[in-house]
Amino acid sequence: MSDTTTSPVTPSEIENVFGDGRDARAMLPAPTARAEWSRYLAFLQRPVLPEVVGAGAQPLKVTARILGLDLLIMTAFISVLMLIVAIGFELPDNLNSTLEMNLTTVALVVVVAPIMEELVFRSWLSGRPGYLLAFAVLIASGLVAAMMGASNTGEEAQLAVGISMLVGLVLAAASLFALRRRPPMRWFRKLFPVLFWLSTLSFALVHLFNYTEGALAILLPLVLPQFVLGSMAAYLRVHYGLIWAIVLHAAHNGFAIGVAALAMTAEGGQRGLRFNIEMVRDLF
Repeated sequence: MSDTTTSPVTPSEIENVFGDGRDARAMLPAPTARAEWSRYLAFLQRPVLPEVVGAGAQPLKVTARILGLDLLIMTAFISVLMLIVAIGFELPDNLNSTLEMNLTTVALVVVVAPIMEELVFRSWLSGRPGYLLAFAVLIASGLVAAMMGASNTGEEAQLAVGISMLVGLVLAAASLFALRRRPPMRWFRKLFPVLFWLSTLSFALVHLFNYTEGALAILLPLVLPQFVLGSMAAYLRVHYGLIWAIVLHAAHNGFAIGVAALAMTAEGGQRGLRFNIEMVRDLF
Protein backbone atom coordinates (compact mmCIF):
# COMPACT_ATOMS: atom_id res chain seq x y z
CA MET A 1 0.00 0.00 0.00
CA SER A 2 1.43 3.36 -0.99
CA ASP A 3 1.54 6.45 1.21
CA THR A 4 -0.87 8.32 -1.04
CA THR A 5 -3.68 5.79 -1.20
CA THR A 6 -7.17 6.98 -0.29
CA SER A 7 -8.69 3.54 0.17
CA PRO A 8 -9.80 2.48 3.67
CA VAL A 9 -7.07 1.03 5.85
CA THR A 10 -7.83 -1.73 8.32
CA PRO A 11 -5.82 -2.23 11.53
CA SER A 12 -4.76 -5.70 10.39
CA GLU A 13 -3.24 -4.24 7.21
CA ILE A 14 -1.18 -1.62 8.94
CA GLU A 15 -0.30 -3.33 12.20
CA ASN A 16 3.43 -3.04 12.85
CA VAL A 17 5.74 -5.41 14.74
CA PHE A 18 4.73 -3.88 18.06
CA GLY A 19 1.02 -4.40 17.47
CA ASP A 20 0.32 -0.67 17.18
CA GLY A 21 -2.38 -0.34 14.52
CA ARG A 22 -2.81 3.24 13.33
CA ASP A 23 -4.16 5.10 10.33
CA ALA A 24 -1.26 5.55 7.93
CA ARG A 25 -2.81 8.68 6.42
CA ALA A 26 -3.09 10.37 9.82
CA MET A 27 0.64 10.25 10.56
CA LEU A 28 2.34 10.71 7.21
CA PRO A 29 5.47 12.89 7.49
CA ALA A 30 4.83 16.62 7.33
CA PRO A 31 5.96 18.42 4.15
CA THR A 32 9.01 19.93 5.87
CA ALA A 33 11.11 19.41 8.99
CA ARG A 34 9.75 22.65 10.48
CA ALA A 35 6.21 21.42 9.91
CA GLU A 36 7.14 18.16 11.64
CA TRP A 37 8.45 20.12 14.61
CA SER A 38 5.21 22.12 14.69
CA ARG A 39 3.26 18.87 14.78
CA TYR A 40 5.35 17.69 17.75
CA LEU A 41 4.83 21.02 19.57
CA ALA A 42 1.09 20.81 18.92
CA PHE A 43 1.11 17.37 20.49
CA LEU A 44 2.81 18.79 23.60
CA GLN A 45 0.07 21.38 23.90
CA ARG A 46 -2.61 18.70 23.74
CA PRO A 47 -1.25 15.17 24.32
CA VAL A 48 -3.68 12.65 22.86
CA LEU A 49 -3.17 8.92 22.45
CA PRO A 50 -3.58 8.21 18.70
CA GLU A 51 -6.41 5.96 17.62
CA VAL A 52 -4.46 4.07 14.96
CA VAL A 53 -1.05 4.13 13.24
CA GLY A 54 0.03 3.29 9.72
CA ALA A 55 3.00 1.32 8.44
CA GLY A 56 3.28 3.84 5.60
CA ALA A 57 4.03 6.72 7.95
CA GLN A 58 7.79 6.61 7.22
CA PRO A 59 8.84 6.57 10.90
CA LEU A 60 12.55 6.73 10.05
CA LYS A 61 12.07 10.04 8.27
CA VAL A 62 10.06 11.46 11.17
CA THR A 63 12.59 10.20 13.72
CA ALA A 64 15.42 11.85 11.80
CA ARG A 65 13.55 15.16 11.80
CA ILE A 66 12.82 14.98 15.53
CA LEU A 67 16.47 14.10 16.12
CA GLY A 68 17.44 17.22 14.16
CA LEU A 69 15.41 19.37 16.55
CA ASP A 70 16.94 17.51 19.50
CA LEU A 71 20.46 18.19 18.21
CA LEU A 72 19.70 21.90 17.81
CA ILE A 73 18.46 22.08 21.40
CA MET A 74 21.45 20.10 22.72
CA THR A 75 23.90 22.33 20.83
CA ALA A 76 22.28 25.41 22.34
CA PHE A 77 22.37 23.81 25.79
CA ILE A 78 26.09 22.96 25.50
CA SER A 79 26.81 26.52 24.31
CA VAL A 80 25.07 27.97 27.34
CA LEU A 81 26.99 25.65 29.68
CA MET A 82 30.28 26.64 28.06
CA LEU A 83 29.41 30.31 28.52
CA ILE A 84 28.51 29.75 32.17
CA VAL A 85 31.78 27.93 32.82
CA ALA A 86 33.73 30.62 30.94
CA ILE A 87 32.45 33.37 33.24
CA GLY A 88 33.63 31.42 36.29
CA PHE A 89 30.58 29.44 37.43
CA GLU A 90 31.41 25.91 38.62
CA LEU A 91 28.90 23.25 37.65
CA PRO A 92 27.81 20.65 40.25
CA ASP A 93 29.66 17.34 40.20
CA ASN A 94 28.10 14.78 37.88
CA LEU A 95 28.75 11.03 38.04
CA ASN A 96 29.05 10.96 34.24
CA SER A 97 32.24 13.00 34.60
CA THR A 98 34.02 9.86 35.81
CA LEU A 99 33.29 7.92 32.62
CA GLU A 100 36.22 6.68 30.58
CA MET A 101 36.04 6.47 26.82
CA ASN A 102 36.08 2.77 25.96
CA LEU A 103 33.88 0.23 24.24
CA THR A 104 32.10 -0.65 27.48
CA THR A 105 31.11 2.97 28.07
CA VAL A 106 29.90 3.37 24.50
CA ALA A 107 27.85 0.17 24.70
CA LEU A 108 26.28 1.14 28.02
CA VAL A 109 25.46 4.71 26.98
CA VAL A 110 24.40 4.14 23.38
CA VAL A 111 22.80 0.67 23.54
CA VAL A 112 21.99 -0.60 27.04
CA ALA A 113 20.77 2.65 28.63
CA PRO A 114 18.37 3.62 25.80
CA ILE A 115 16.79 0.17 25.71
CA MET A 116 16.39 -0.14 29.48
CA GLU A 117 15.18 3.43 30.03
CA GLU A 118 12.67 3.29 27.18
CA LEU A 119 11.29 0.01 28.51
CA VAL A 120 10.84 1.52 31.96
CA PHE A 121 9.59 5.00 31.08
CA ARG A 122 7.76 4.62 27.76
CA SER A 123 7.00 1.02 26.82
CA TRP A 124 3.65 1.22 28.63
CA LEU A 125 2.61 4.55 27.08
CA SER A 126 0.70 2.78 24.32
CA GLY A 127 -1.98 1.96 26.90
CA ARG A 128 -2.33 -1.55 25.51
CA PRO A 129 -3.02 -4.32 28.07
CA GLY A 130 -0.04 -6.38 26.90
CA TYR A 131 2.45 -3.61 27.53
CA LEU A 132 0.84 -2.60 30.83
CA LEU A 133 0.88 -6.18 32.11
CA ALA A 134 4.42 -6.79 30.85
CA PHE A 135 5.60 -3.61 32.58
CA ALA A 136 3.96 -4.68 35.86
CA VAL A 137 5.55 -8.14 35.57
CA LEU A 138 9.02 -6.67 35.00
CA ILE A 139 8.68 -4.34 37.99
CA ALA A 140 7.51 -7.23 40.18
CA SER A 141 10.34 -9.50 39.02
CA GLY A 142 12.83 -6.72 39.70
CA LEU A 143 11.56 -6.34 43.25
CA VAL A 144 11.68 -10.11 43.79
CA ALA A 145 15.23 -10.21 42.39
CA ALA A 146 16.28 -7.42 44.76
CA MET A 147 14.82 -9.26 47.76
CA MET A 148 16.40 -12.55 46.72
CA GLY A 149 19.74 -10.86 46.27
CA ALA A 150 19.52 -9.26 49.71
CA SER A 151 18.54 -12.51 51.45
CA ASN A 152 21.27 -14.65 49.85
CA THR A 153 25.01 -14.38 49.38
CA GLY A 154 27.62 -15.40 46.83
CA GLU A 155 26.62 -17.74 44.03
CA GLU A 156 23.22 -18.41 45.62
CA ALA A 157 22.38 -14.68 45.35
CA GLN A 158 23.47 -14.54 41.72
CA LEU A 159 21.46 -17.64 40.86
CA ALA A 160 18.34 -16.37 42.64
CA VAL A 161 18.53 -12.96 40.97
CA GLY A 162 19.15 -14.52 37.57
CA ILE A 163 16.20 -16.92 37.87
CA SER A 164 13.88 -14.14 39.08
CA MET A 165 14.77 -11.86 36.17
CA LEU A 166 14.56 -14.69 33.62
CA VAL A 167 11.10 -15.73 34.83
CA GLY A 168 10.04 -12.07 34.69
CA LEU A 169 11.26 -11.70 31.11
CA VAL A 170 9.49 -14.88 30.01
CA LEU A 171 6.20 -13.85 31.64
CA ALA A 172 6.48 -10.33 30.20
CA ALA A 173 7.06 -11.72 26.71
CA ALA A 174 4.10 -14.08 27.15
CA SER A 175 1.90 -11.14 28.20
CA LEU A 176 2.86 -9.15 25.11
CA PHE A 177 2.17 -12.11 22.82
CA ALA A 178 -1.15 -13.09 24.41
CA LEU A 179 -2.55 -9.55 24.43
CA ARG A 180 -0.81 -8.17 21.34
CA ARG A 181 -4.05 -7.34 19.49
CA ARG A 182 -5.91 -5.70 22.35
CA PRO A 183 -6.62 -1.95 21.88
CA PRO A 184 -5.57 0.70 24.42
CA MET A 185 -7.51 0.70 27.68
CA ARG A 186 -10.28 3.30 27.83
CA TRP A 187 -9.22 4.63 31.22
CA PHE A 188 -5.66 4.96 29.96
CA ARG A 189 -6.80 6.99 26.96
CA LYS A 190 -8.68 9.39 29.23
CA LEU A 191 -5.71 9.78 31.57
CA PHE A 192 -3.13 9.90 28.79
CA PRO A 193 -2.20 13.61 29.13
CA VAL A 194 -1.39 13.10 32.81
CA LEU A 195 0.46 9.84 32.15
CA PHE A 196 2.42 11.39 29.29
CA TRP A 197 3.73 14.22 31.47
CA LEU A 198 4.31 11.81 34.36
CA SER A 199 6.53 9.71 32.11
CA THR A 200 8.40 12.74 30.76
CA LEU A 201 8.92 14.40 34.14
CA SER A 202 9.94 11.23 35.94
CA PHE A 203 12.48 10.46 33.22
CA ALA A 204 14.02 13.91 33.64
CA LEU A 205 13.91 13.95 37.44
CA VAL A 206 15.53 10.53 37.84
CA HIS A 207 18.65 12.03 36.23
CA LEU A 208 19.01 14.30 39.28
CA PHE A 209 20.62 11.27 40.91
CA ASN A 210 23.58 11.81 38.55
CA TYR A 211 24.55 14.78 40.71
CA THR A 212 26.28 14.30 44.02
CA GLU A 213 25.37 17.71 45.43
CA GLY A 214 23.79 21.03 44.57
CA ALA A 215 20.63 23.05 45.27
CA LEU A 216 17.47 21.90 43.49
CA ALA A 217 17.09 25.31 41.83
CA ILE A 218 20.49 24.81 40.17
CA LEU A 219 20.06 21.14 39.30
CA LEU A 220 16.62 21.33 37.70
CA PRO A 221 17.78 23.36 34.66
CA LEU A 222 20.56 20.81 34.14
CA VAL A 223 18.06 18.01 33.43
CA LEU A 224 16.35 20.05 30.70
CA PRO A 225 17.94 17.86 27.96
CA GLN A 226 16.39 14.76 29.53
CA PHE A 227 13.02 16.50 29.77
CA VAL A 228 13.13 17.42 26.07
CA LEU A 229 14.36 13.97 25.06
CA GLY A 230 11.66 12.32 27.16
CA SER A 231 8.89 14.29 25.47
CA MET A 232 10.29 13.56 22.00
CA ALA A 233 10.73 9.86 22.71
CA ALA A 234 7.19 9.65 24.08
CA TYR A 235 5.86 11.39 20.97
CA LEU A 236 7.58 8.85 18.72
CA ARG A 237 6.62 5.93 20.94
CA VAL A 238 2.86 6.53 20.82
CA HIS A 239 2.75 7.52 17.14
CA TYR A 240 5.27 5.12 15.57
CA GLY A 241 6.24 2.45 18.10
CA LEU A 242 8.70 1.74 20.88
CA ILE A 243 11.60 0.97 18.55
CA TRP A 244 11.69 4.55 17.25
CA ALA A 245 11.83 5.97 20.78
CA ILE A 246 14.83 3.70 21.40
CA VAL A 247 16.46 4.81 18.13
CA LEU A 248 16.06 8.49 19.04
CA HIS A 249 17.39 7.90 22.55
CA ALA A 250 20.41 5.97 21.24
CA ALA A 251 21.19 8.69 18.68
CA HIS A 252 20.89 11.37 21.37
CA ASN A 253 23.38 9.59 23.63
CA GLY A 254 25.58 8.74 20.67
CA PHE A 255 25.81 12.43 19.79
CA ALA A 256 27.02 13.25 23.30
CA ILE A 257 29.61 10.48 23.23
CA GLY A 258 30.67 11.59 19.76
CA VAL A 259 31.30 15.13 20.95
CA ALA A 260 33.48 13.76 23.75
CA ALA A 261 35.45 11.59 21.33
CA LEU A 262 35.99 14.47 18.89
CA ALA A 263 37.28 16.70 21.66
CA MET A 264 39.63 13.98 22.84
CA THR A 265 41.04 13.81 19.31
CA ALA A 266 41.31 17.59 19.01
CA GLU A 267 42.88 18.18 22.42
CA GLY A 268 44.91 14.99 22.51
CA GLY A 269 45.06 12.39 25.25
CA GLN A 270 43.04 11.93 28.41
CA ARG A 271 42.98 15.66 29.20
CA GLY A 272 40.96 16.39 26.11
CA LEU A 273 38.56 13.56 26.86
CA ARG A 274 38.01 14.80 30.39
CA PHE A 275 37.24 18.31 29.14
CA ASN A 276 34.58 17.05 26.78
CA ILE A 277 32.95 14.71 29.24
CA GLU A 278 32.56 17.77 31.44
CA MET A 279 30.80 19.57 28.59
CA VAL A 280 28.40 16.80 27.58
CA ARG A 281 27.97 14.97 30.90
CA ASP A 282 24.51 16.56 31.45
CA LEU A 283 23.07 15.27 28.17
CA PHE A 284 22.64 11.62 29.20
